[in-house]
Amino acid sequence: MNRLSEDEKKQGYRLLFDGETLQGWAATSHPEGWLVQDGKIVCKGGTDGYLYTIEQFENFILKLEYRTAAKVNSGIFFRWSDLADPVNTGLEMQILDTYGQPTVDKHSSGALYDLVAPSSNAVRPAGEWNEVTIQCNQSLVQLTLNGIMVVEADIDQWTTASQNPDGTKNKFKYAWRDLPRRGHIGLQDHGGYVEFCNIKIQPLP
Repeated sequence: MNRLSEDEKKQGYRLLFDGETLQGWAATSHPEGWLVQDGKIVCKGGTDGYLYTIEQFENFILKLEYRTAAKVNSGIFFRWSDLADPVNTGLEMQILDTYGQPTVDKHSSGALYDLVAPSSNAVRPAGEWNEVTIQCNQSLVQLTLNGIMVVEADIDQWTTASQNPDGTKNKFKYAWRDLPRRGHIGLQDHGGYVEFCNIKIQPLP
């Protein structure tokens, strides 16, 4: 746990979480809601806020694993450019206990939140580990959940605030095409218990 394979080292991956401390991370509020336990970052829940990387990234492949308690809502934020406004300046891969639901939407687990629904319901039951890969390369964003690419989106297509390319509405007050592509990676405390581990990143040119 929290180690790099030889192949990952050759590919240029590095750990964002050392398995023992929150070095390199900070909390927007309620730092007492986050702790390191048994090689995992634990979001205790019960408060709202975010844990984020002090370092910022633009083009990258991010890998991590997570598991949640039942009915928990959380998220993985990336390219988050304004720490005071994570919702409107950070793209989010949704974490939600939607295992077994027959249909998916833009709020289902694996979605690019409120922008693109996942192509399938790939999340595992609450309490089981899920494997995530988030790849950002220029305007292209790819989200993979448990080995299945569930979202592929070109952010340059979001040219109008509060509107998706197909004309449907979203909650965001900026056009995503116009936002910075460099930003923090964040983990969301939405009031529920979540564990994260094996957080690693490969910066891309």
